[in-house]
Amino acid sequence: MNKIKQSPTSPDDTFSKKKCKKEMRILHNKLFELQNVFYADSRFSLLIIFQGTDTAGKDGTIRHVMSCMNPMGVRVTPFKEPTAEELNHDFLWRIVPHFPAKGMIAVFNRSYYEDILVPFIGKKLSKEELNQRCQLMNVLENHLESNGIHVLKFFLNVSHEEQKKRIKERLTQPHKRWKYSPEDKASADRYDDYMEAYETIIEQCNVCEWHIVPADKRWYRNYAVADFLIKHLESLHLQFPESIKVNK
Repeated sequence: MNKIKQSPTSPDDTFSKKKCKKEMRILHNKLFELQNVFYADSRFSLLIIFQGTDTAGKDGTIRHVMSCMNPMGVRVTPFKEPTAEELNHDFLWRIVPHFPAKGMIAVFNRSYYEDILVPFIGKKLSKEELNQRCQLMNVLENHLESNGIHVLKFFLNVSHEEQKKRIKERLTQPHKRWKYSPEDKASADRYDDYMEAYETIIEQCNVCEWHIVPADKRWYRNYAVADFLIKHLESLHLQFPESIKVNK
């Protein structure tokens, strides 16, 4: 328990901004190559989930890590407040069409975990109902993994101090002001509640491992996610299909 509290929000001294930015150029080239083989291999699918508090950097991570990939093989889906149509169905209905096909990488900016997080914060479901949803997530992810869809889950761990700093940036910097919402401050005021909710999610929804990424330094956050993604793709022993023989 308390995995988030025990996890750092900043990298240790062995990492520097200069070093990580230099490494990112190498990682981008490697990711491009691996995604190309992943798409051609077509034995697996990959679902990448990003969760975190407001301003944790979900958008930025996706932009900086995935920009090197061929858009033909990657689909990014943001999950915001459910629409009226989505609310007329079970809470997983809106998610299912976005699971990746073979050879494809699907990236979820927020995910089905919002349907645990939001009711937890708003106290809209009982403890028993929340536990039931957690178990359902485990069943779902076990089903995905059993069908060749690998699930990578990242929690971007930003400190309360850094979150407040980034909200202030949204108010004072013109190119970031469009991102600001009054809900940002309300979310920051309930930082401890969000951490408690995420602790519950990470503790109970554990069929697929959560990777807690220090997110106070954007340059390290991007590097850490890219590095882990490369290691996972390399572990699949991907290969191009054999060439088709053409009879002359």
